[in-house]
Amino acid sequence: MVRIVGPVTRAIPADPILTLGGGAHAAYQYDLDIGKPVMKKRYIALIILALSAAGAGAAAYILSPKVHSGQPGEAPELGLLGAYRVGTIAERFTLNNRSQITLTGAATGALPVSDRSLSVRIWYPAKAKNKAEPARYSHPMQLPGKEPLTITTQGVAISQAEPINGKKFPLIIMSHGFGAWSTHYSNLGEHIASHGYVVASIDHADQPAASAPGFLISFANVLADRAQDQRQLLDKIIGTAAKAAAVNGEAGPAGVQYAAIIDTQQIGVIGYSMGGYGAFAAAGAAYDYDSSVFARMPKQSADAMKAAAKNPSPIKAIVAIAPWGGAPGNRAWSAASLAKITQPVLMIAGNQDDIVNFNDGVQWIFNSLTSSDRYMLVYREARHNVAGNEFTIADNSGFSTLEFLREPVWRTDRINSINQHFVTAFLDRYLKGDISKAAYLNLPVVNSNESNWPIGFGEQLNGKRAGAAESGHWRGFPRRWAVGLEMHRKAKVR
Repeated sequence: MVRIVGPVTRAIPADPILTLGGGAHAAYQYDLDIGKPVMKKRYIALIILALSAAGAGAAAYILSPKVHSGQPGEAPELGLLGAYRVGTIAERFTLNNRSQITLTGAATGALPVSDRSLSVRIWYPAKAKNKAEPARYSHPMQLPGKEPLTITTQGVAISQAEPINGKKFPLIIMSHGFGAWSTHYSNLGEHIASHGYVVASIDHADQPAASAPGFLISFANVLADRAQDQRQLLDKIIGTAAKAAAVNGEAGPAGVQYAAIIDTQQIGVIGYSMGGYGAFAAAGAAYDYDSSVFARMPKQSADAMKAAAKNPSPIKAIVAIAPWGGAPGNRAWSAASLAKITQPVLMIAGNQDDIVNFNDGVQWIFNSLTSSDRYMLVYREARHNVAGNEFTIADNSGFSTLEFLREPVWRTDRINSINQHFVTAFLDRYLKGDISKAAYLNLPVVNSNESNWPIGFGEQLNGKRAGAAESGHWRGFPRRWAVGLEMHRKAKVR
């Protein structure tokens, strides 16, 4: 039996074809009355699965935007906006010959195949346009049984701004979690672009999941699509960059212009939750198709996933934020498969994450990446929402909106500034070869609370950030502000 939070008022039998295996079976049970899981295995995203990505229409609630200013003051050093102005453009790409899981197709074994069209939000270093209005990013969001609402973020990027010319910048692919959208993490995308990157954030267009059958279909497609979307879109953008290079970026639409500044030899991927699940596979860790996660995956979908994995990926650095797929009941890889990852990895997680299971899931992935130089930033007492923009939430939006967008303990703006700091340091170190950024990653103590920076009698702090002279403190953090964090580091097995 499967029960799911939503407008349904009774338990619904699971379609035996779509339970995705015995290990994952229990993870789809939800209590309709109290809105919390009743199963023993809590590894599917409890909050995100209740979100329906459907629904344009008049919004009942408008969430006013928070302005992204780089969080000056308390932010660690690299959490401040970089030297480049930022431009932005929304592009649409067509991904050819993609199968889609449907109830009928899963039952008959013949899935429909068609082209898949996805929107991608691009941010890039741009020429200054002093009087131009910055972009605002809006997204319609609907929770089961509630009126639709629109959430908005005030950005700093200028729409259609002319890209910087005469330079090449690394390319970063961003991939969101189940039920989210491309600009849910626009603060991070704009921030990275301001430090000299072209960032392409995918809108995976996850299907609505407002009922048990709808959820099973939607999640099965997410399992099949994430890595394929990442791989195919990366190929498309590289192809666009090649065409732009052929004309020196001087002809064609704005898309050709931004593509002309991409360094296709330096590519990274950032994946949150299900985006992280896709990122490891896109970077070379083949899924374990004998695991319970894929046991009832339609053969046509599994074959397409396997075929896509045969193509080598040019990804050179991986950022995985609260990645799904490591917990025992939903383990998507073998340890041997994760050991195939040779690229450097930065993982970010909360040590109370009960969605992807920090202790047995996230840490298992980290420990299994034995061929990678890797780091893991840990927010103590944080759960799953360790990424995403800060929104001002209307009082009448309901608690479910808070659950989707906020952390119980940590401030969202604080999380953002810290993520921006470490992601920038990691990408600069491994995609730009900036050895000086290693000091921001190779920290003197694992536990930030144990940082040592004595305060002299009568000394005023004034927000100074730790530099080379403060070698006992977490680099780039103001004195007394490196608290509640851990940074774990493991070298690859030579």
